[in-house]
Amino acid sequence: MRRQRLADMLGGGDRQSIGKSNHVAKLVLSQPRRFAELVGLLWDEDPLVRMRAADAAEKITVKRPELLRPHKRELLGLLTEAEQIELRWHLAAMVPRLELSTAQGRRAAEALQRYLEDRSSIVKTFAMQGLVDLARHDPALRETAKQTLEGALRTGTPAMKARARKLAQTFTS
Repeated sequence: MRRQRLADMLGGGDRQSIGKSNHVAKLVLSQPRRFAELVGLLWDEDPLVRMRAADAAEKITVKRPELLRPHKRELLGLLTEAEQIELRWHLAAMVPRLELSTAQGRRAAEALQRYLEDRSSIVKTFAMQGLVDLARHDPALRETAKQTLEGALRTGTPAMKARARKLAQTFTS
């Protein structure tokens, strides 16, 4: 039996659907060697494939963050250049799962600070979460994360305010 390409499983349909990304996540968790194929799809020409590949990769790396390790350079580069909203919010969740040097963590934090200017409140919310996650590993980022939370509490959407309140409780304790 011929192995089906992940791109074929992730394409089609509309932007309002995650398509078969849950199926792909389950498949790749059972066949981790295919994670590199999935990561490669973050640059696919089809925005639906990119979006769903990012969704599947983010779900996989909640359970298996070590799968990100070989792709660190590419993901850090994509974090700074990604324009697609769905790609940005999944990258904001994934990149803090990487083992980053101090310099890499600070570059990631700079990219996430730029995400706070995104038109999408989901991107902003995930960027805020990512900054807090990075600050847990780098005390020098704590003040930036704290200011971000305070700003979200003042001017964020209701969802951002709710997430900022939750993060502030766990972050300052």
